Amino acid sequence: MTARAADRARYDRATAHLDAPLAIVDLDAFDANADDLVRRAAGKPVRVASKSVRCRALLERVLSRDGFQGIMSFTLAESLWLARSGFEDVLLAYPSADRSGFAELAADPKLAAAVTVMVDDVAHLDLIDAARDGGREEVRVCLELDTSLRLLGGRVRVGARRSPLHSPAQLAELARAVARRPGFRLVGIMAYEGHVAGVGDAVAGRPLRSRAVRLMQAAARRELAERRAAVVRAVRAVAPDLEFVNGGGTGSVQHTAAEDAVTEIAAGSGLYVPRLFDNYTSFTGRPAALFAQPVVRRPGVGVVTVLGGGYPASGAAGPDRLPVPYLPEGLKYDPQEGPGEVQTPLLGSPADDLLIGDKVWFRHAKAGELCERFDTLHLIEGDAVTATVPTYRGEGLTFL
Repeated sequence: MTARAADRARYDRATAHLDAPLAIVDLDAFDANADDLVRRAAGKPVRVASKSVRCRALLERVLSRDGFQGIMSFTLAESLWLARSGFEDVLLAYPSADRSGFAELAADPKLAAAVTVMVDDVAHLDLIDAARDGGREEVRVCLELDTSLRLLGGRVRVGARRSPLHSPAQLAELARAVARRPGFRLVGIMAYEGHVAGVGDAVAGRPLRSRAVRLMQAAARRELAERRAAVVRAVRAVAPDLEFVNGGGTGSVQHTAAEDAVTEIAAGSGLYVPRLFDNYTSFTGRPAALFAQPVVRRPGVGVVTVLGGGYPASGAAGPDRLPVPYLPEGLKYDPQEGPGEVQTPLLGSPADDLLIGDKVWFRHAKAGELCERFDTLHLIEGDAVTATVPTYRGEGLTFL
């Protein structure tokens, strides 16, 4: 029996009393992945990206482990909810225009002490001041560095379009604006190198593309390490008490951790290891989060139909954004239909061994987005469900 077949047998035994659709997290794999992130971070704390987890119980679990410290959140409303729930170090990774949230933040000393907000423009400071509604608490601020690699005098850009702040001078200028502004305190710098951390460099069947990605990423790492160090020096000249410099992501943990200027690493997808993280030379994780759909039809030889399953991930539309049939091995989509809103036909010889009511296990393309589809996660240890915990959705919360 292969390792994947053994996992399927465990998951089927553990959930035999449960009807699909359902979602699970294999805690043995989850914990092993957490250990691997800590190993690659080489002594620097890992800040957990909540958008990749979206389950309060699992955030608590990973933050109880040595090597993890703090949360990187994705909306202000989520940040405030996490702070009210007892999380004491929440970095909002994206600028917000949530005026009511800023009013709440500026009026509550506990929230203001726990939450750090992201800015990359003086206009963000203006918006926060206009939203204070009398609140006088000091707002903790982080600046975001644009990590994109710019070539040919800026005519070619590799990397996400995030912050407009690219040079040390630009960040130092905004740092001075924060320092001059009453009611704000600059505490951190963040830089997410998504073109390194979030792009696989070993795509199956694409050796030339994989080599090109590795060459690009090597050049990007060298350029960013030099520029990030200069940015930190420039900003510390304005704010010598800077508390943290955050960088990286699941696919770049060990490379980012090697930079002296970086004090902490961000990661989250590496806990669940969705399918987009299969194609890396730098690490190998264990799939920990899966969902099961029930077989509801047997249309013919080599075909079964499962209920639902059409859960595409965000990003540029393409086959890599689709969930992948994972267990039993050997199933694939009908190219004329793909994964459907209500039903999904699957092709392959394993279909002939599946009966009505059997489970087919899938992996989502991206990590936490799976939790937008399910109210609960069944936590598996060995071949038993040991707990069932709510996702954000299961707690009645859909932040985006």
